[in-house]
Amino acid sequence: MELLGYFGALCIGLVLGLTGGGGSILTVPILVYILSINPVIATAYSLFIVGTTSVFGAIQNYRKNLVDIKNGFIFAIPSFIAVYLTRKFIVPQIPEIILKAPFVITKSMFLMVFFATIMIFGALSVLKKKNTETLPTQKRNILFIGIQTFCIGIIIGLVGAGGGFLIIPSLILFIRLPIRKAIGTSLFIIAMNSLIGFMGDVQNITIDWLFLLTFSSISVVGIFIGMYWSKFTNEKQLKKIFAYFVLLMAGIILLKEF
Repeated sequence: MELLGYFGALCIGLVLGLTGGGGSILTVPILVYILSINPVIATAYSLFIVGTTSVFGAIQNYRKNLVDIKNGFIFAIPSFIAVYLTRKFIVPQIPEIILKAPFVITKSMFLMVFFATIMIFGALSVLKKKNTETLPTQKRNILFIGIQTFCIGIIIGLVGAGGGFLIIPSLILFIRLPIRKAIGTSLFIIAMNSLIGFMGDVQNITIDWLFLLTFSSISVVGIFIGMYWSKFTNEKQLKKIFAYFVLLMAGIILLKEF
C-alpha cells in the first residue's frame, strides 16, 4: 500500500501539470484511504504537497507567459488570508463528533463529504455549455472578487485543497482567461494559498517531515511530466478532462464515506 501511495504522489503531479488543479483531489484520498493518515492531518499534508508541487509548475508556466500575475495576486491575497485563518483557528475548533443522532457524523466524515460536495459544484461550473469567450466584457468588481476569493479560501482551508477545482472556473468565468493561462495562473495562486495555509497547521500538528518531503519530491517529478503531456491536448479536451476527473473523484469519496 505504501508503494501504491507513492505512485499516487506521481499521479498528483501529473494531474496538476495537465489541468492546473485537482492535485488535492487526489492527495487527500490517497493519504486517507491508501496510507491511512488521519483526515485532519491529511488535509494539512495536502496543502504542503500541492503547494510545493505547484511552485515548480507556476515557475515553468511563467517562463511560457502563461501566468497572469496581476489577476493571480487579486485572487490570491484574500484567499490565502482566509486559508491561514481557517487552518489556524477554525479547523482545530471543529468537534470530533459533530452529530450523534439520528446517525453519527464525525469531524473526518464531515470534512471529506464537504470536500466532495464542493468538488461537484466546481466541476459542473466548468462543464456548463456557456461559451465565456463570446460574453461581453463587464467592468471588474474588485470587492466582489475579493469576497468571492475569501470564501474560496475558507473552503480551501477546511478541506486542505489547493483550490484549483474552484479557482480555474473562477478565472475562466469572471476573468475570461483562456484555459491554458487559467491553468498557469491557478498554479501560482495554489502555491501561495497552500503554503501559507500550511503555516497555520505547523503549530497544531506533529509533522513527519521525511515522509512529507519524499512524497512531495515524487509529486514534483509528476508535474513536469504532466506539463509535457499537456502540449498534446487542446483547450476543450483539457477543460473536459479536468471537470470529469473532479466528478469521478468526488463520487469515489462519497462512496467511501457512505
